[in-house]
Amino acid sequence: MKTRNIILYFIGLLAFCSCQDMFEPADENNRQEDAMYEESKYADGLLMYGYGRLPYLTTTQTDIATDDAVTNNQTNSYKLMAEGAWQSDNNPMSQWDNCKDGIQYINLFLTKVEKVKWAPSAVSKQQMFIDRLKGEAFGLRAILYYYLLQAHGGYADDGVLYGVPLLTTPEDGSSDFNQPRATFAECVQQIFADCDSAMALLPYDYENISTDAEIPAKYKELGAYLTSYNLVFGSKASGLLSAKVAEATKAQVALLAASPAFRDQSGVTSAEAATLCANVLKRIGGMEGFDKTGNKDWFQSAFKSMIETVANPEILWREDRQKNASQERENFPPTLYGNGRVNPSQNLVDAFPMRSGRPITDPASGYNPNDPYANRDPRLADNILYNGRTLRKSEIITGTYPKINDKGIAEYDDNLNYRSTSTRTGYYLLKLLRDDVSPLSSSIIEQQHIYPRIRYTEIFLAYAEAANDAWGPKADPMGVGFTAYDVIKAIRERAGLATDEIGMPLPEGDTYLEECANDQAKMTTLIRNERRLELCFENKRFWDLRRWMMPLNETVKGMKIDRNEETGELTYTVINVEERKYDNSYQCYGPIPKGEVLKWSNLKQNKGW
Repeated sequence: MKTRNIILYFIGLLAFCSCQDMFEPADENNRQEDAMYEESKYADGLLMYGYGRLPYLTTTQTDIATDDAVTNNQTNSYKLMAEGAWQSDNNPMSQWDNCKDGIQYINLFLTKVEKVKWAPSAVSKQQMFIDRLKGEAFGLRAILYYYLLQAHGGYADDGVLYGVPLLTTPEDGSSDFNQPRATFAECVQQIFADCDSAMALLPYDYENISTDAEIPAKYKELGAYLTSYNLVFGSKASGLLSAKVAEATKAQVALLAASPAFRDQSGVTSAEAATLCANVLKRIGGMEGFDKTGNKDWFQSAFKSMIETVANPEILWREDRQKNASQERENFPPTLYGNGRVNPSQNLVDAFPMRSGRPITDPASGYNPNDPYANRDPRLADNILYNGRTLRKSEIITGTYPKINDKGIAEYDDNLNYRSTSTRTGYYLLKLLRDDVSPLSSSIIEQQHIYPRIRYTEIFLAYAEAANDAWGPKADPMGVGFTAYDVIKAIRERAGLATDEIGMPLPEGDTYLEECANDQAKMTTLIRNERRLELCFENKRFWDLRRWMMPLNETVKGMKIDRNEETGELTYTVINVEERKYDNSYQCYGPIPKGEVLKWSNLKQNKGW
C-alpha cells in the first residue's frame, strides 16, 4: 500500500480512538517528542516514515545493469555503473542512507509506542493497537535490514563475513556513532528475531472475523469485542505489514544467507532456507495454491479483472494499485509514443528454451537461427517484444528495414539504433506493460497496474533452489509434501512447455526436465534459469548473480535483422551492444559507502573497494 494511502487510512482509523480534533492546527510548528503521547497521529508518523523507506522498486531499473537488458538512456546511473563507474562513493545500488534512516525512525517508534494514547477509553483496544503497531515496526525493521545486508554484506580484509552495524535503539546526540559492523550471521539472527516478533503480534492476514468467539483469548480477557477487533486487525488494515509478510521476509533472508556467496559464514543452511520457504507455501496448500496463471495475471490486460480487484492469488504483498500510463510511456516503442527505455538482451532471449522445453543450445531442440522466434517458450512472447510482433494493432519492426504504415509511408522509428528512443538490442520490453494503455499525451488512456513486493512464484522458486541444494531434485526428507522437481514441473507446465504449436502436450512429456531431475547440478542450472525467466525485469537478476557468485561482466548482445529487398529474406546477426566492466574478483559484494568508512574508524570496508 502506498504511504499516502496508509496515512489516509490512519487518519480515518484514529478518528475512532482519539478525542482530540485531528484537523485542529497545532499551536506552533515545533513539536516536542512528548506531544506524541497525547496525539496518536503524531506518533504514528514515525511508523509511516518506516513504510516510506521500504526499498521495493516498482519499475524495471537494476536489470539494465545485468546481462538481461540495457537502456537507451545514455546518462542512466545503472548503465554507467555497469560500464565501470561503480565505486564506493558512486553506488546506485546503495541502501545505506535510506534503510538506516528508516531503522532510526522505527527504533524511535518502538520506544514510544506503549506510551501513546491510541485508544485511552478502552483497555483492549489500546493493547490491540500497541500489539499491531509494534508488530508492523518489527517487520519493517527486518525488511530494512534485509536490504542493507543484501547490498552491503561482504568479506573484509580480515576474512570475516560482515553485515552492517546493528542498531535496535534510536541514536541521539549522545550516541557513539563509531559502531563496528556486526557479522553477517548476527545480522541474519536479528532479522529472524524481528520477523518472529512481528509474527507473534500480527494476524497472518488482515481479515474481518464474524463472531466474538474468534477473538484471541488475550484480547477477549481484556474485554475486546467484535467491532473493535475488526477495526484494528480487520480488512481495513489490508495492505499493511502482516505476519504473512514477515514470514515471507524471513524465507527471503534465509535464501540469501544460504547462497554460495554467504553460506560459509552466515549460519544458515539450504535445508533451513527450504524449510522456511515451505512454511510460507504450506499456508496456501503447497502446490495446490500454485497460481496457474500467476506468471502473467498481475500485469497483462487479458487478466483485467484480476488486476483491478483487491485479491490476486499470485501476489503475497503489493503496493496499492495505480492507474497510470507511466510505464508504457517509458517503454513502449517510439511509434506507440514511448521512449523505449528498457531493451531486453539477446542473452535473455537465448535463455528462453524451445517449446519442447529444451534449451536452444541443445542439438535436439530444433532451434533454427534463421527463424529464431519459431516454436519458442511462450513466455518469450509474453515478456519481450521482438521483430514482427504486433502491439496495439501496430506491427513493430526492430530490424534495419522500414515498416510501411497505413498511409504507405516508410517508418524507421522502431528500428535498431535509429533514434535516441529506439532499441539498442533489437527488442523492446513487454512485461509489466498493458496493451490497452495509450501514452499519447493528446489522447492518453490510463489503466490500473499492480506493483508486487513479494510474489508467491518467487517463494516457490526459492524453495526449489534451497531444497535442491539441500536434498536434491526429488527428495523430501522434511515431509513438506512437494519437492524442487514438483515446483519446476508446475512452473514449466504453466509456461506451456512440452507442448506442440497449438498447446497440446507432447507424447514424450518434458524430457529435458526429467534429465535434470536425475542430476542435481543440472537441476541447479535449470532452477536458476527458470528464476531468471519468471522474475525477469523485476529487479532480481543483479542480486541473484551476486549471491550465486556468477559472472557480472558478460557482454550484452542484441540482434540485427536485415532484409533482402529482392527476396524479402531476413538475415539474423547477433551483435555486441554493451561491454560490462565489473570485477568479478570482489564485486559480488557491494561496498560500504566511502564517506562512512572515512568518518568512522570502526567501520570496515569490504575487500577490493
